[in-house]
Formats: sequence, structure tokens, C-alpha cells
Amino acid sequence: MSLNIRPTEDCQFDQVSLGEVMLRLDPGEGRIRTTRSFRAWEGGGEYNTSRGLRKCFGYQTAVVTAFVDNEVGHLVEDFIMQGGVATNFIQWREDDGIGRRVRNGLNFTERGFGIRGAVGVPDRGNTAASQLKPGDVDWDYIFGDLGARWFHTGGIYAALGETTPEVVIEAVQAAQKHGTIVSYDLNYRPSLWKSIGGQARCQEVNREIAQYVDVMIGNEEDFTASLGFEVEGVDENISEIETDAFKRMIETAVKAFPNFKAAATTLRRVITATKNDWSAILWHDGAFFESRPYPELEIMDRVGGGDSFASGVQFGFMEFNDAQKAVEYGAAHGALASTTPGDTSMATRKEVEKQIAGGGARVVR
Repeated sequence: MSLNIRPTEDCQFDQVSLGEVMLRLDPGEGRIRTTRSFRAWEGGGEYNTSRGLRKCFGYQTAVVTAFVDNEVGHLVEDFIMQGGVATNFIQWREDDGIGRRVRNGLNFTERGFGIRGAVGVPDRGNTAASQLKPGDVDWDYIFGDLGARWFHTGGIYAALGETTPEVVIEAVQAAQKHGTIVSYDLNYRPSLWKSIGGQARCQEVNREIAQYVDVMIGNEEDFTASLGFEVEGVDENISEIETDAFKRMIETAVKAFPNFKAAATTLRRVITATKNDWSAILWHDGAFFESRPYPELEIMDRVGGGDSFASGVQFGFMEFNDAQKAVEYGAAHGALASTTPGDTSMATRKEVEKQIAGGGARVVR
């Protein structure tokens, strides 16, 4: 059975995301603690999907977020504009001079190498996006008057502030009312929930939001920590031969939430920080669909690979309404995004389709 996706001609946007977009500061091949220079990027788990859909797949996308009206906020805005994502729904907050009441988020990120894993040091407390409240965004205008085929948000944004879970619920309810498909990436981050109730609060929030989700995305830790599902035999270093255990996890989740029309995850076995076995699996309409495997995928920067997987899945459904193609586009896009620096994809649709077809890494002249 296909997803009931709104037709392109009825919508101004193919996809809209809700989340915080941070300024990523990257020491390149070095370490945060010793570097004397950083390269600046933009990034955010939810926004990254919009940028991937726009730059790689040519879809019309927008992000709902908020910034402080200062130079840093406008720098991140400029990155978003370069990515082609519409900035119509960015909200601006007055600068108080030093960020006492509100500020823009920063994310210091090391890529990792070999036995040294990637490291993320977010500096995002009290940010403008985390202070959005119900009523701040006119969701009926976005999903109804303008129209959007797909809406994406996730557990990172839901954890950012006291009011962000309410904003997410308001958004997903409005999306459903207007026939917009809702996807949600659980993206469990213990550090985000640590001071606001921990895992118990995480599960309370995410189980409420999950009632309004059509396409749920997350790995085994996400489903366990965020939704409270425990399935014997699921290991954090899941490999291709252990996919049966993960299938049981998804089957448990879709029984608890019959509103799920699809559920998907990447399957990664971490060999080193720069070499992972990579593939993906997707459940839809009672059946499982697996991508081609990418054994010993060489990784330059793994941050954002899962977001590119999510955007590829969204593209596969919106373009073809085909579960097998959705998981293949997701896996290939995520794999390619891991070969370039920064949170966001630098791949093209042609490159993604080459990988789906089994293309290699020979030089292109």
C-alpha cells in the first residue's frame, strides 16, 4: 500500500522541517581542545533533511526555526540561503547584547579518525529556537494555505526547551489535519535530557508525539531509550547478520503505535571511526525492505549521515511512493554524505543513483 502523499501541484513546499539550526565549528583534522582555527558550517538534525532534499534532489523545502537578530544569527541564515532552503518561516528575536536571555546555538564537532571517535560539544542552552512556544507559528497557514507534502521534525528539537514538545505536538497535529505526511527522527541524545527528567521524561514526551507520526526513524538505542521498547538480542553494534533482532524491535513498535505507516533505520557496525559497515532497513505495510549493503564504508565525517538517510527515504516515498526505492535512496544518500565534511549532504541525485545501481569509486572525467 502506498503512502497517501499530497500531490505536488497542491503544495508550495515538498517538505518543511522544524528544528534548531546551529553554527557548526569544525577543527578539520585536528581536535577542539588544541585547534587555533575552525571552519564554519550550519547544521541541525531536522534542518539537514530539508537541505538534502533541496540540494541533492531538487525539492522545494523550508525550515521553521528561530535566531537572535545579530551577526551570528544572520551568518547561519546565510548558510541556509546558500543551501536553497526557504527562510520564510525563520523567526527573529531581539538581541539583548550578551545573550543573557536568548542566544544562537553553537556546535563544536570533531570528525574522529581510526580508534578516536567523533566528538560533539554543543553549546545551545537558552537559544532562540528552544524558546519557541505554541502559537508562535501559524501551522494552518503553512500546511493549509501554502501546503506541504511532508513535515519532518525529531527528538532533538523536542528535548531543547520546556515548550518545544508542545510546539512539536501542535505542528504534527496541524500537519495531520491538512493531510501532510509526518516523519520523526527519534535521535536520542542523553545529554539533552539529562537535566530535564532524563530517560523517563524522554519517553513521556516521545510516546505522546509518536501518536501523530506516519514515518518513524531511529536506531535500536532510539527505540529503546525514547519509546521504552526492550527486545532481546538487539545490540548497539548491530551488523547485517543481526537484522532479525532489529526487525523484532520495529514489529514491537508498530504494534504499540498502529498509526506508523513506515519505520526505518540505518544499520551500522562500527569498525573504526573511519570505517563502518553500512546498510538500512525499512518496514512498510507489514513487510521489510533492505538496502544494498555498503561493507567497510570509508567515512570522512559521520555526523549528518543519518539525516541524509532520512531525506533519501523521504525522497523515495515522495518521488516514487515505493518502499524499496525509499530505503535504497536513503542508504545511498547517507553513505555519500559520510564521505564529505560537514553536517549536510554534498551529493547529487546522479551520484546517489549511481551507488544504488552498484557503481564504484572510479575517477569521473
